[in-house]
Amino acid sequence: MSTTRGARERARAEVTAAIKDEARRQLAAEGAAKLSLRAVARELGMVSSALYRYFPSRDDLLTALIVDAYDAVGAAAETALAQQPAHAPHPARWTAVCRAVRSWALAHPHEYALIYGSPVPGYTAPRATVGPASRVGRALISVARDAHRGSGLAVPPLPAALTDEARRITEDVAPDLPPPVVAALVAAWSQLFGLVSFELFGQFDRIVEEHDAFFEHAATTLAHAVGLIGGRAEGPAPSAAPGSGDGS
Repeated sequence: MSTTRGARERARAEVTAAIKDEARRQLAAEGAAKLSLRAVARELGMVSSALYRYFPSRDDLLTALIVDAYDAVGAAAETALAQQPAHAPHPARWTAVCRAVRSWALAHPHEYALIYGSPVPGYTAPRATVGPASRVGRALISVARDAHRGSGLAVPPLPAALTDEARRITEDVAPDLPPPVVAALVAAWSQLFGLVSFELFGQFDRIVEEHDAFFEHAATTLAHAVGLIGGRAEGPAPSAAPGSGDGS
């Protein structure tokens, strides 16, 4: 790579980062629905035509912010899992992932709202968001997978009416796991973000006061619902590979 090309790429990366930072500031102040390329350009002292060379449309900028947010919460989950001690009990590894998701959300409420709050009118997320969006799910699946390989997973009950649906989901999500476990995993994944959203968006106000203790209890309950009954990892706690796969 030539020195000139390297300098151009560094400059482009710096401008791209500045655009995203300003867009995140506007998200916090106005919400995603009011995000405007012209407003971002104005705050950065750029003409709109120059900004369009980086992000051709508002939707392109939104997608970049959404991917960044999914990658950030996914990385937090993966790091928490990787930092668990070797041979840590599977429920402890599960709750570490859940705790990391909550901590990231509380530290980045506007980015969390962008990906798990109200849909942005007129915006449809492209397939490029699917892989990043699945990173937390893959971290949770990896805990169940390790438990299944050992003796730390008890297959939860599944109503007969859900048998075919559970098998279909399993083929798409984690074909190496029992369908009842996969169905429970999908339910737990959604409940995890429901817990975080209720706390972050105020639905727990005047109901739950001890937020930390309540979340720990709820996360442990989800681990039991998935079938994690204890046991220990067979080796060092792995982390899901960033960006690998597209939804499993």
